[in-house]
Amino acid sequence: MDRRKFLKDSALASSLLFVPSFLKAFESVDATRLGYKRLVIVQLAGGNDGLNTIIPYNNDIYYNSRPRLAITKDIIKMTDDLGFHSSLAPLRSLFDNGELSILNNVGYPNPVRSHFRSMDIWQTASDSNQYLQSGWLGRYMDMYGNKPYNAIEMDEQLSLAMKGEHFNGIATNDYKVLYRTAKDPFFESVHNHYNDAHLNEHNLGYLYQTMIEAKSSAKYIYENTKVKLSQQDYPKNALAKQLKNVAQFINSNIDTKVFYTSLGGFDTHANQQDKQARLLSQYAESISSFVKDLKQNGTFKDSLILTFSEFGRRVKQNAANGTDHGAANNVFVIGKNLKQAGFYNNLASLKDLDSNGDLKYEIDFRTVYATILSKWLNANDEVVLNQNFKKLSFI
Repeated sequence: MDRRKFLKDSALASSLLFVPSFLKAFESVDATRLGYKRLVIVQLAGGNDGLNTIIPYNNDIYYNSRPRLAITKDIIKMTDDLGFHSSLAPLRSLFDNGELSILNNVGYPNPVRSHFRSMDIWQTASDSNQYLQSGWLGRYMDMYGNKPYNAIEMDEQLSLAMKGEHFNGIATNDYKVLYRTAKDPFFESVHNHYNDAHLNEHNLGYLYQTMIEAKSSAKYIYENTKVKLSQQDYPKNALAKQLKNVAQFINSNIDTKVFYTSLGGFDTHANQQDKQARLLSQYAESISSFVKDLKQNGTFKDSLILTFSEFGRRVKQNAANGTDHGAANNVFVIGKNLKQAGFYNNLASLKDLDSNGDLKYEIDFRTVYATILSKWLNANDEVVLNQNFKKLSFI
């Protein structure tokens, strides 16, 4: 094969290059050996305003700090002190059924208010002054790479969270496109010329091998997913499309442990109210449809959904009817038979803020990860996270 032809056409494989070699083993492994516990991540990118999501509706400081931005109408009162934003109404039944746990004041020491850096911290599970090149889910895959399993991100690019030191997840926003791309004649040409001597000379052998395994993996995913297409109605938004695909994967019993999805747009420095209301509605409606889909297919009991954002917002509104980057925030955990559902803890004091006017964190986000790794995924959380964190009791 002509090397220039390869480099020119390799763009066809852009969505396939993150497929690790162990995916190919799915074709010959008994699924009963793997277990069926699934973790679904939902990232609210941009820094969702937690105070206008879970609202301290009896707190005067909240209203005084946000004279134009505080939520005053249609609050869904869940306790004597805390209520849901009205856009979260689709989650009310999950709360009432004991299938939603809300962790308040989640953050980490010495918080960083840069989107990119804070997201790196959340995705790598590092200290605020520590820089890691692998993600917490990627390191989980590294540890258990001797067993066939998979991690899929519903996007064109792979997040750092899903990149390990040896294995990476797969990034695709449409498994059908992934399959069609893998069927391109170019891949057949790659396969036919894999043993050409020039591959080692130009250090392309690993890339060729990855593409060959990607073709096999795309075929497996496509053929095992199309037999269980979703019958659930989903709203028309980007997150719903991602979660619908995830539901099809889960309900088809493909051997996938981790799914990663995201909804962007939460960086609400100006005119926050309408924008956040729309985004929270998209999130809640999509999650509601997703859970219904899993329940209808008997797979909800083996699925855990974690929702996070890279930071919260300042307690005080700004001059543009928005909020600036903050620190501690709320985290949602959704699943069947949660040990501590509802509000896991109280909201931090609005009187005792940090020096930047932010909520002080109470729960280190890595204790959430450690709990999920050890209690849900049966993994060695201390090795994955490079530290020993206490375990929480929500699962």
